[in-house]
Amino acid sequence: MRWSGLPPLNTLLPFEATVRHASMTAAAQELHVTHGAVSRQIQNLERSLGVSLFERQTRALRPTPQARQLAAVVTDALDQIDAAARQISQHTPAGPLTLSCEPTLLMRWLIPRLPDLAVNVPDVTVHLSAGGGPVFFERDSIDLAIRRDDFPFPEEASRTCLFAERIGPVCRPDLATRVTGAADLTGAALLHTGTRPQAWDDWRRITGMKAEPASQQTLEHFYLTLQAAAAGVGVAIAPYAVVRDDLERGQLVAPFGFVPDGTSYHLLSRHLPEQDVRVRQLTAWLRAKTSQLESDSEQV
Repeated sequence: MRWSGLPPLNTLLPFEATVRHASMTAAAQELHVTHGAVSRQIQNLERSLGVSLFERQTRALRPTPQARQLAAVVTDALDQIDAAARQISQHTPAGPLTLSCEPTLLMRWLIPRLPDLAVNVPDVTVHLSAGGGPVFFERDSIDLAIRRDDFPFPEEASRTCLFAERIGPVCRPDLATRVTGAADLTGAALLHTGTRPQAWDDWRRITGMKAEPASQQTLEHFYLTLQAAAAGVGVAIAPYAVVRDDLERGQLVAPFGFVPDGTSYHLLSRHLPEQDVRVRQLTAWLRAKTSQLESDSEQV
């Protein structure tokens, strides 16, 4: 046999899943087999190799250094086999894609464009999930995520840059007539967002404009802050993407335009776009939409 050192191949999937979860029970659930079946395969692998792969404790299962070494190689090999199989497969992947997106961007930009997705990419069904911060594909059962790059992304994720973040003050049109320069902001209430409390400071730093407000108010999320701005409560700092439609409808105006804040939004994917036609089509649609978004933001 050419590969005389190979252990039984049917033991490798249960082994990899057990190391990844540090649990035979979780591995069994993922592979849709019984706990006993996973346990037997692990024992077969240990007999084949002549080493113990796990430290079995009362309420924990700890992979040994040898197990982690083997698991890293097995995972890499399985990833390569999976990628090659996807590339040569003639079958179109079935089922919906689960896309996680930051809540305000999801509500105010992505959802209003879903009819366009249905018309132009009819073969792709997307389940949407509101979420922000670190991305865990396996834990949260998601295929893709749209996130701003203000925290480290998973090393294993495929990444496609969608658009640069541009921010600026926004307010109701009647209030904008009284805000023609930065000095006018001193007489306005400045609205802050709890999820991005430094937004006004970022804008001041980037533009060099100074403003000491008459009053300030903080709301928990961007969509609440923007609702308050549209109601005439005060002036909010907003990313262009989430107010683009409000600007077009005339519900909000941006008296100073928008400036890049140095961050960008990215589409993170569990698999490379070329490995899944659904991911490739959705990525292309998002790139087309966000390319227009970037062009529009530079003209405001």
